[in-house]
Amino acid sequence: MSNFASKFANLIIIMAQEDVFKKIISHCKEYGFVFPSSDIYDGLGAVYDYGQNGVELKKNIKDYWWKSMVLLHENIVGIDSAIFMHPTIWKASGHVDAFNDPLIDNRDSKKRYRADVLIEDQMAKYDEKIEKEVAKARKRFGESFDEAQYLATSPRVLEIKEKRDALHARFAAAMQGPDLEELKQIILDEEIVDPISGTKNWTDVRQFNLMFSTEMGASADASMKVYLRPETAQGIFVNYLNVQKTGRMKIPFGIAQIGKAFRNEIVARQFIFRMREFEQMEMQFFVKPGTELDWFNQWKQTRMAWHQALGFGAENYRFHDHDKLAHYANAATDVEFKMPFGFKEVEGIHSRTDFDLSQHQKFSGKKIEYFDPQTNERYTPYVIETSIGVDRMFLSIMCHAYEEEQLENGETRVVLRLPAALAPTKLAVMPLVKKDGLPEKAREIINDLKFHFNCQYDEKDSIGKRYRRQDAVGTPYCVTVDHETLNDGMVTLRHRDTMEQERVKISDLAAIIEDKVSIASLLKKLQ
Repeated sequence: MSNFASKFANLIIIMAQEDVFKKIISHCKEYGFVFPSSDIYDGLGAVYDYGQNGVELKKNIKDYWWKSMVLLHENIVGIDSAIFMHPTIWKASGHVDAFNDPLIDNRDSKKRYRADVLIEDQMAKYDEKIEKEVAKARKRFGESFDEAQYLATSPRVLEIKEKRDALHARFAAAMQGPDLEELKQIILDEEIVDPISGTKNWTDVRQFNLMFSTEMGASADASMKVYLRPETAQGIFVNYLNVQKTGRMKIPFGIAQIGKAFRNEIVARQFIFRMREFEQMEMQFFVKPGTELDWFNQWKQTRMAWHQALGFGAENYRFHDHDKLAHYANAATDVEFKMPFGFKEVEGIHSRTDFDLSQHQKFSGKKIEYFDPQTNERYTPYVIETSIGVDRMFLSIMCHAYEEEQLENGETRVVLRLPAALAPTKLAVMPLVKKDGLPEKAREIINDLKFHFNCQYDEKDSIGKRYRRQDAVGTPYCVTVDHETLNDGMVTLRHRDTMEQERVKISDLAAIIEDKVSIASLLKKLQ
């Protein structure tokens, strides 16, 4: 294939991926999942509201995470710390001095980008090229194809890999400083162009602090500069002693929290993937020094199992170990999920050492230590952190669940193949017609089942249109009440994924559906 043909093929793939993503964004708004914030005022950049279906899906995601932490682990408890905290906390954590992103502008488009993201995207392009070479070879050789041998011997693959590895080494070294001049030079050497202007007319790279600040106090003289928290973890660290003492917690133990965080993202992009107001699900696990790397590896496997229990396919997840470790960490990795725009981080796992507790001990003047009654030792615990973005998790689920399915009759249906336990509505109950006592019977069924799971009454339009509407919002089960129901006490139960229909007794509905749509059905996979 010529160089032009290869570039054209890549362009077609990128356009197709972007088209899918645009459809998902449109679907989110059309069916009440996500709305632009302040929509009637033409919106507010990188801020979104969750609609009636989105808020239920989001709640179910959080419920799944929370129960996987505090229900399945006797040594993990939860807290809910305040968004506003003493400003010295952020000095101790390093955010005041070092919470920066390297930014670069394109002079022609007037758009601003994160320099590290531009380079990471370039490395991802090399990875995609390798994957395409493998796909072509697999098609050419069929069942006899040995992927490992091909990767090790193909001149084309080895050439691409050499370029990718060289870029990776330069990038990792530049980020250690960071070396801002080197970051710009990498962008120029790799001939990275602005996707809008198509030019390489870049400014110098500079650092930008991401925290929002405000004043707290009744008068100007007595006001205090405070911050909207850029992460939720510090609320856990400053409550470590409170939880440990009141809960009589023994090492190892964890503290979980779900809460809002705020970052002044200059380069907010990709719908709800990167926002200025977002929600985090974090757990800080306190361990004995010297055991932290063992626990780090254990939590890597535990968290990956949590993701894969959703049934989206192991091939769509991967670990990405950090090249540049944060100043507080001695190990770090990301759980990445394959989005329409490539593999992207949905969760971070860090071994934070004793940095945070030691810093808060230093700045507060309060001892933050643990006394081990078994060894008679006093020490500052080390910390393993798992942190997952609720909004990114929401987006990854929507991206995977969205499908345009071709039916045998030539029609197309849009279906959200959401895990049943996460679906906003578990069951839609539909009278075949709006008369003859069918609506009343449908209401009777809902009034009985609504105590077990979230139900919806639907009587508008033809039964076929109602099925399509429920498919589009991810409802796993539909029940149709017809005239025979009044005589035999049976209804038609339709399954979303297969569209199969069966006659079942009304009295059996709860038993058939409840276990499949409960959070417990997911949690059982983790045992």
